[in-house]
Amino acid sequence: MKFNIKIVYAFLLTLAFVSCSSSDNDNNSEPDSPYTQYGAPFDKMPKKEDAIIYQVNIRAFSQAGTLKGVQDRLAQIQELGANVIYLMPVYPVGKERATGELGSPYAVKDYKAVNPDFGTLQDLQTLVEEAHKKNMAVVLDWVANHTAWDNAWITQHPDWYQKDADGKIIIPPGTNYNDVAQLNFNNTEMKDAMIDAMSYWVYNANIDGFRCDYADFVPNNFWSDAITKLRKIKKNQTILMLAEGSKVNHFASGFDYTFGFNFFYTIEQLFKENKSATTLQDSNATEYANNYNPENRVVRYTSNHDVNLSDGTPLELFGGKKGSLAMFVVAAYLKSVPMIYNGQEIGYNKRLNYFARTPIDWSTADNEMLAEYKKIIAFRNTSAAVKTGEFTGYSSDAVSAFTMIKDTEKVFVLSNLTDSTVKHLIPSTLKGSWKDAFTGAAVTVGSDVTLQPYQYLILKN
Repeated sequence: MKFNIKIVYAFLLTLAFVSCSSSDNDNNSEPDSPYTQYGAPFDKMPKKEDAIIYQVNIRAFSQAGTLKGVQDRLAQIQELGANVIYLMPVYPVGKERATGELGSPYAVKDYKAVNPDFGTLQDLQTLVEEAHKKNMAVVLDWVANHTAWDNAWITQHPDWYQKDADGKIIIPPGTNYNDVAQLNFNNTEMKDAMIDAMSYWVYNANIDGFRCDYADFVPNNFWSDAITKLRKIKKNQTILMLAEGSKVNHFASGFDYTFGFNFFYTIEQLFKENKSATTLQDSNATEYANNYNPENRVVRYTSNHDVNLSDGTPLELFGGKKGSLAMFVVAAYLKSVPMIYNGQEIGYNKRLNYFARTPIDWSTADNEMLAEYKKIIAFRNTSAAVKTGEFTGYSSDAVSAFTMIKDTEKVFVLSNLTDSTVKHLIPSTLKGSWKDAFTGAAVTVGSDVTLQPYQYLILKN
């Protein structure tokens, strides 16, 4: 057969181009995507059991209330020991039917834009890059269930929303959320557009996952489809997915974590009504009921943006400085992934109205309290038993006591959750020689341990 040298040359050039294109696109596993991946894969992505989540209320985090203001304090978040930064919604806020001074950040006007009050897409990209340099992942808050009334979808795609018998778009059923409109998850086009919008941020800002608002009220088949598609975007990196919900089947949908609503309610009642510390063990059992994968974890907290505003700061709720630390130890170590809300680590005792601008005054930091938070988190970061171990409870009315055991490592936690000195009886299997987990000092445990008000002991073998 006679070859035309020009044709052969053109063919070889085409092959070279295809090869180069394929190589350039290695980080994008969806070649038909309308987006190009921005940034490099984050090679220090924490495993899901290793996460320490730090929630940032952008409006409150700095005097400026901007993404740049968050970037300026990344070193402090890193020094705390956190490795996942969770940003409250970064999107433009709807003004129609708005609640509060600035409107709710959970009333999203545009799923593919940055709120100009916070900065630009480039500001978000830079924040993510700088966080990655400090070995911290960044996840965005995602509001899938509803949109603002002045979201373009309302006029462009009214069929994407639920309607009443008169054909009028409704607010989320059973709520008084008058500033948002309920989406219709029976509409395939809407679901595709929602997943596309979530993908937009993974590609264009190189973010590392999502905390999904109001997750219990969004169908699980949507979450399953969304998470499956999102996880395909970055070939060389996992993403973290947190459901702000308590349904066990969120794990089956692909979420890494559910939310400890029951646990928080239980610790509130423990302090408000002097309930027994054994109720924490009951809550733990409730939150893990029917969970057949021992790797799954519930995110637990002593504060977040909602309860900080509606119920109070940890200092208000849990007996002041000492009580809030005693409670955080339990929340951080009792078969959980801990989450910290900005400001609680310095003992900031003002409620943060996230519908307005209420900047945290970082100059008021209680450095002694901050040092204690760092110690609690630092030990968790080194302990496989705390992160993935098997829980056994030994609590009394006053003391939350439990062990976390993984292979040969054993951790024994005792936290007095009362303002009285108490004596806690020790089972025979836990008597003997231990070390203080924070100092390494030898500790001999006999038949009982006396704990001062809100004192906690973290022991390891």
